[in-house]
Amino acid sequence: MTKKSPNPVDKHVGSRVRMRRMMVGMSQEKLGENLGITFQQIQKYEKGTNRIGASRLQHISTVLGVSVAFFFEGIPSIAPGAAGFAEEASPAYVSDFLATSEGIALTRAFLKIPDSKVRRRIVDLVEALAGNDTQA
Repeated sequence: MTKKSPNPVDKHVGSRVRMRRMMVGMSQEKLGENLGITFQQIQKYEKGTNRIGASRLQHISTVLGVSVAFFFEGIPSIAPGAAGFAEEASPAYVSDFLATSEGIALTRAFLKIPDSKVRRRIVDLVEALAGNDTQA
């Protein structure tokens, strides 16, 4: 018997739960306590192994201080050319990176920079270091 892989939507929503939980500095145990479930269940949600029901997702959004829509931002299209999304979703590697501790630390620090020109110059620097000559 082969193991079924997680649904891409469930995996995306779970990774967004993980990213937000880490951004607010909350442990899986603490989130589980707030929801009345075990940290193991949180792990399964975050990996996309278990699907998050609508009422549970609403509760998670309240605990983490975001709208339910936050968990669906950048969601991959189910089929090429699927209607309903105004812009193309971010590649999966972007969400995967943002869900890591390094991605969260980088995002937190970057968002603390008040000057938009300085932020733009940092992006230019990183692109130059990466060898990406295309700038927005």
